[in-house]
This record gives sequence, structure tokens and C-alpha cells, in this order.
Amino acid sequence: MTQPPEILCIGAALWDVIGRAPQRMRPGADVPGQMTRLPGGVALNIALALARQGMRAAILAAVGRDALGDALVAEVAAQGVETGFLYRPEDLPTDAYMAIEDADGLIAAIADSSTLETAGQYLLDPLADGRLGTETAPYAGMIALDGGLTHAQLSGLASARILSRADLRLVPASPGKAARLMPFFDRPQTIFYLNREEAGILCASSFADSASAALAMLARGAGRVIITDGAAAACDADAGEMITRTPPVVRVQRVTGAGDTFMAVHMALEFLGASRRDALEHALRIAADHVAMAPETRAP
Repeated sequence: MTQPPEILCIGAALWDVIGRAPQRMRPGADVPGQMTRLPGGVALNIALALARQGMRAAILAAVGRDALGDALVAEVAAQGVETGFLYRPEDLPTDAYMAIEDADGLIAAIADSSTLETAGQYLLDPLADGRLGTETAPYAGMIALDGGLTHAQLSGLASARILSRADLRLVPASPGKAARLMPFFDRPQTIFYLNREEAGILCASSFADSASAALAMLARGAGRVIITDGAAAACDADAGEMITRTPPVVRVQRVTGAGDTFMAVHMALEFLGASRRDALEHALRIAADHVAMAPETRAP
């Protein structure tokens, strides 16, 4: 890219290997289906979706210098995402995610993020060495940060000077990693993108809907939260306003990547100046289109 990125995405970049069966599955089932391999990882999914929205997005992630890593970088660059800020270790493999989905959606998934978690500060060098910012002149743009980094990494970033001016948008890498975002409570210029389950983990509670989850998150110390709840109403809330919108009803064809698509579209619209109501409504519609679209097929 000849121009600087408009939005940075920090976190996981890996291969998604997804097996899909057209019928419902029970534990231990062995059924025919379809296998796909696509670029994935929460941060990378967001970056790719931003590129599809016409945004200049860059990914800060750790990708090995193995054959899988070279193939991943080439494909991501071809799809319009800036890859020049990647950390490419010689001695670590490219991370991977494996999921199984049936007619009702996701059954189980395993994420191997060992290279991302080993990367440490190297991942963030572009924000400190002058390529994107320094401690005395921090990056002041919009950043999507996923919770796939270690608790220690995220705790350090919550108060890091290199992010002190950033418009920071947080998303858990999975419900199991939602608690890693706790250090960001009370941080200014921070927005949490969560589903209802993830909000419950962060608040050590359970909620009937996105609105009650949003209120609890605000009471916990979040400045602004955007909470989705599957086919039920989503909510955008801060101390001054609460907006709710219900997604369109669609037939589910895939679920992996829907939340990342929602977040990317929402961020792009807000970057371009859309109102909060319009951003929420449009992002829900595009995410519903993603869920209703038959997945791309590619051999693993």
C-alpha cells in the first residue's frame, strides 16, 4: 500500500480449517460433509472484512516463515490487507483453527495460537519503532484488538503509552478468552464488542437479553459496549444512550466469521462518520447476509 492504513487489526492471523455437515450431529458422530481452508483468526477476519468495505486495513500478527505462512501472507495481501507489519519468526509455525459445524451451527472448535502467544512485544514493534507510532507520538487511529493475546500482553496494552491515543475496539477471540479483556475496564476511548455470553463472563453473571448485559457492562466500568445476541436484538450503549436493533431473519448457512464481519462493517461505518443507529442497523444486515451465504469451498 502506498498510503498509511486507516484501521489496524491486532491479534490472530492463521488458517481456518472447517468441517461442515448438512445434518445435525451427535457427540462421536462420523458423517460425510465438506472441508474448507480459508484465512482466519479474529483480527485477520476483521481486516479482510474491512478491505471488502474499501478500507485500508493492516494486520499486526505473528505468522511463521513456513510454507503455510507464506501462502497465508500471499493470499491476505491479494485480498487487499497490508501485511508489511507482520512479525514473521523463523522458528515458529503458523497458527491454525479447526472447527466442526452442523446444520445448527458450531459444534466445537480448537484454536492453536501458540505462535501469537509467544510473539510478545515483537508483535507491537510497529507501534513503537516509528513505522506506525512511538511512545512520544502514539498512533491515534482506530484499532481492532482481539483477545487472543495472552493475559499479560493485554494487561500491558491496557495502560501502554503506544495505545494511549488510539480509538480502541476490543473483541474476545472466543467466550473462553473474554475474561482477558478485564484490564480495559475504565480505559477511555475503548469500545467492547461482545455477544451476550461474553458479557456474562466479564460480569460474572447471566443476562436475558443484550440490553441488560449492556447495562451491567457499563456498571462494571465499560465506557461503551456493543452486544449481539444471535437472532435476537443487539444493543449499542454508553452512559448517554442505548440503541437496540433486531437482525434480519435468515436461513443459517454458516456461523464462523459472522461476528467479525459485523464488527468490521460497524467500524468502517463509524470511521466514515455514520450515526450509531445507522452503523448498528447496517452492520447487523451485512452480518445476516454473511450467515445466509453458502461458504466458499477450498481443499484443506
